Amino acid sequence: MLDRDQGSTDGADGELTVPMAWLYAEYIADELLRTGDLMPPTSFEFRAGRDALALTIFLSDTDGELSGIRVVTQLETWLSLTAYDQPWQEWVRDRLAELAVGAARSGRPAPDLGLAEEAWRWLQETELLAPDLNAVPGGAPVVGEDEGPKVWTPAWQLGLPLGHLAIHLF
Repeated sequence: MLDRDQGSTDGADGELTVPMAWLYAEYIADELLRTGDLMPPTSFEFRAGRDALALTIFLSDTDGELSGIRVVTQLETWLSLTAYDQPWQEWVRDRLAELAVGAARSGRPAPDLGLAEEAWRWLQETELLAPDLNAVPGGAPVVGEDEGPKVWTPAWQLGLPLGHLAIHLF
């Protein structure tokens, strides 16, 4: 059992601060990817898609309240943020910085932000082996899963289009 005198909690007055917004964003992302049935849930590709989608969902919530009822109304927003021609990486950096400044000003713990930053770190620092679409004329995929050239790709560059596709399939 945790002793309150040892500072084992994140909240004021010894209250545990639960990162509900991040956990809910991860849940929504997980459900979207599972519904799309694009890859096994145990794969690194699935994690990349889930983390990219969770970041998109969490960071697009400017009101600070993720509502289950609003999920369907947010799909278009998430589609536009994850679209191929959008500067998603820069948007994530900017939104994380904004939230960090807000958390520092408030002086309150930000467990949601910590988990979002950890997901972003993983997406940036992890590389996954993926088909090299630039090596094939016209970017057409090669028939056969194990055929064709592969390239190490940052996880976010693989997860983002998977998340986008999962939203479309939902």
